[in-house]
Amino acid sequence: MTSFCRVTVFCRVIAFIGCSLQLHPAIHFHNFFASILFEKFGKVSFVKAVLHTRQEFMSTSESIQLYNFKPGLPQELELLDFAEMQQKFGPYLASPHRLEFYQIIWFQEGRAQHVVDFTPWEVVPDTVLFLPPNAVQQFRFEGALQGRCLLFTDAFFTESEVDTQFLRSSILFNDLFSVPRIRLDVAAFPLPALLDQLETELAKPTDDFQSGILRNLLRALLLHAERERRNQDFTEVRKGPDLEVVMQFREALERDFTTSKQVKHYAGLLHLTEKRLNLATSRLLGKSPKRLIDERVMLEAKRLLAHTTAPVKEIGFELGFEEATNFVKFFRKHHTTTPVAFRESQQA
Repeated sequence: MTSFCRVTVFCRVIAFIGCSLQLHPAIHFHNFFASILFEKFGKVSFVKAVLHTRQEFMSTSESIQLYNFKPGLPQELELLDFAEMQQKFGPYLASPHRLEFYQIIWFQEGRAQHVVDFTPWEVVPDTVLFLPPNAVQQFRFEGALQGRCLLFTDAFFTESEVDTQFLRSSILFNDLFSVPRIRLDVAAFPLPALLDQLETELAKPTDDFQSGILRNLLRALLLHAERERRNQDFTEVRKGPDLEVVMQFREALERDFTTSKQVKHYAGLLHLTEKRLNLATSRLLGKSPKRLIDERVMLEAKRLLAHTTAPVKEIGFELGFEEATNFVKFFRKHHTTTPVAFRESQQA
């Protein structure tokens, strides 16, 4: 058993005791137990396990609602009618939430405002939107929306390393500057026909060929979409070593930003010097690695402040700040206001 697993078991026991005493788990550790765990397993394993345990015990109001893919389906790919989805799950769609899977939405008719990570945009008919997992989103409906929604998981699409690389580098889900959208031109992008083919195949009895057929149809859809996006106001980033470095850095940052905020850590993971990492991010994004790390931490801080009721000190702890004062100083440095003031501005 790894150090992380062992310390997590201890954390769960202490958290359970804390809950029994109506104390908040992962925060009200008794100093005696905390010092033993910290000394025995080290800072990294201790902090990671505490954060993991805290997330397990967080109440709904203290966390952003996360939806997993619907269990029990023969394939982890689903095609839905948006109007039916709005009718059944309207309140959930109108509340801040995350999805643990990929989402492609074709808006056909209707008006609404769609907010993705604090960026609002007006829903326009015959627009196709591509969302990666874990983006925080919510709808502000102005009536019924007509459209179709295609959902699929990473596990469904990535049958091989080539598939994994395709999905990780796709401009549809890894745009460095904005949430990808396409104005639908059926002559250039036969989305309706491709969705109809997917729907027909999904309606058939499951056999040994279905997953491969669905995967190929999905790949064709994504390739058509990439080609069309490049023809519509797309800022092309030249492929090469710098882009590969930036994509790997972003992936590592997404995984580790709560536990490590040092450029040295990420450069080490990528087997690069800090200078080389800085050169790649500066060339492509015009930002240093440190600025990108801080921006990722700030995005999560804003998400939790705006969309949960968790106390500021606990949000800071979840983001890797051992002292609440350090979190407040960090937030003020990057946003000029305090966490409390930002939360109040979002609730106004």
